[in-house]
Amino acid sequence: MMQEANSVARDTHEPGARYPSLVDRVVLITGGATGIGAAFVEHFVAQGARVGFLDIDASAGVALADALAGQGQSEDQSRDQSQNRAARHKPHFVTCDLTDIGALRHAVASMKAALGPIQVLVNNAANDRREALADITPRSFDDGIAVNVRHQLFAAQAVVEDMKAARAGAIINLGSISWMLKNSEFPVYAMSKSAVQGLTRGLAKELGPYGIRVNTLVPGWVMTDKQRRLWLTDEGRELIRRGQCIDAELLPADLARAALFLAADDSRMITAQDIVVDGGWV
Repeated sequence: MMQEANSVARDTHEPGARYPSLVDRVVLITGGATGIGAAFVEHFVAQGARVGFLDIDASAGVALADALAGQGQSEDQSRDQSQNRAARHKPHFVTCDLTDIGALRHAVASMKAALGPIQVLVNNAANDRREALADITPRSFDDGIAVNVRHQLFAAQAVVEDMKAARAGAIINLGSISWMLKNSEFPVYAMSKSAVQGLTRGLAKELGPYGIRVNTLVPGWVMTDKQRRLWLTDEGRELIRRGQCIDAELLPADLARAALFLAADDSRMITAQDIVVDGGWV
């Protein structure tokens, strides 16, 4: 039987490795209000980074920013400092529909004004909506590409001059193992996520001379609240058990910890790579 963590929230907040190079580093995360994105926000804040995040869900974004601000400015902060850990900065949230490239550019500009030049970009936002081949329309196709891959390119475009000026930076694009597994019922999602890995390799070659690293973080089936609510069944649990080498749930925190490493100086010679975090499924 697949092992379940006591709770996703508890696992997310367990202390992990500390990365001194992330202290005060400016990090921009897309789709950061819930799920995997929220774990990214929480973990980078805990490292002492200056975090900005974008999401279309205004209420969830504000709630997360307020919750983390409360942690960072109270007794948690003094405890972190007493343990020689970086003080937590309040994350900066901006509501944004990432499929609107003009709005995306404006949101990134406001992040720069609030936090300073962007040093790390985590392109997380996506939507794994199920839609069979027969049901796809030109509109739904364009929507799927826009939410899953197009914004990644334009977000990178919006921050890359900051990174070039610094002669350093890290871009982390979120992929998926879904297309590797030949999953059915969401061909547009699979197509867009396979394209992410091509985007990563092209950008890595173009931006490498400026000291900018670009990698794809490739999740397996991550147990977010949405996945549990909409898709996880007994059949799904059995599929995971048979597919993964490690008999345990894959949690948002597992992805967040990998992202910290890819953003930190510890991974300075890692670029153009697909970092798969899936419990050994592919």
